Amino acid sequence: MTASPVDWTTAARIARRLARRDPLERSYLRHSLEPDFERVTVEAEALVADFTGLVPPTHARAAVVDRAAWIDANIVSMRRLLSAINPALTARFDGGPIGAVGRHAAGSELGVILGYMSQRVLGQYDLLMPDDAEGSSTPGARSANDSVSRDGSEGDTVFYVGTNVLTLEKRFGFRPVEFRRWIAIHELTHRAQFTAVPWLRGYFLGLVDEMLGRVEPDPRALVRAFARAAEAVSRGKHPFDEAGIVGLFADDHQRALLGRIQAFMSLLEGHGNYVMNVLGREHVHGVERMERVLTARRAQGGVSGQLNKVLGLEMKLRQYEIGERFIEAVVERAGFEALDVAFSEPDALPHLDEFTDADRWLARMAGTRVSA
Repeated sequence: MTASPVDWTTAARIARRLARRDPLERSYLRHSLEPDFERVTVEAEALVADFTGLVPPTHARAAVVDRAAWIDANIVSMRRLLSAINPALTARFDGGPIGAVGRHAAGSELGVILGYMSQRVLGQYDLLMPDDAEGSSTPGARSANDSVSRDGSEGDTVFYVGTNVLTLEKRFGFRPVEFRRWIAIHELTHRAQFTAVPWLRGYFLGLVDEMLGRVEPDPRALVRAFARAAEAVSRGKHPFDEAGIVGLFADDHQRALLGRIQAFMSLLEGHGNYVMNVLGREHVHGVERMERVLTARRAQGGVSGQLNKVLGLEMKLRQYEIGERFIEAVVERAGFEALDVAFSEPDALPHLDEFTDADRWLARMAGTRVSA
């Protein structure tokens, strides 16, 4: 049996330590989370379906979790994703000091990322996360070789990190039910994208599989990657500007794949944010202040801003802005219905350079029709 390229026990331990428990986890306010999120999830699903025309084949289920459970569920998700990684790579981790050091380093880095994100994430729809968060309470709860469903048979659950939701509600005086409805609209939009568009799930997982399948089967690539980072610094360039740490390991083909993945995610994040804000202005009281707070929270600088850059999270943060500007431009020029074309087939997805020039995408899509 081959070893995983990540020491999952180390990742879980570091993530849990960095996540920290919050006093609000014991607050009486937490008792309202589950009934509220159950209700607003049903409401949001209907609102998103009516507005976008994306109707999932099954109904969503809300799951309120703490930071530790969110970490464990994400570790299960990542183990399932990496189960298809190049066998030649995992074989290098079976024995020897280089493999052991590489596994521990990867686990440590992943632990830092998950620990940091566990303090910030409010809601999450992840097509690879287990529907049963209780069943993922330990890193080994699901086998790393669990198959990844590509037919949409999984993915009914939307996760909400209760402590983080309560923290923002208390800090900024948000009306709880309104804030929770707004969060739900965003996550239910992402779920609708992946479950109501038949080809989307397989397309995304195919890109990721191809990316992982080309990972260089040598732990010593880590040394060469950081050598390239040092060279970039010597030229006055930030080594993580384009794609975070992942970009250091990418060859030319992988960089092209990264571009396609980034374009794909920019469309989904921009579409999700647009739907969230349009529906929010109609159905959520106080949404304007919520928008301002979350925008400022994403764009914060200082230590958090630098950490985002190093971890490659800054690209995700830019995806909200880049994607939403593209969506707004398309809607302004051709109406919201024009976005149906973007979800019609992989070739209709916007290219990365089209996000700054919506007219180019519209021109490329000219004459395309989507049947009702």
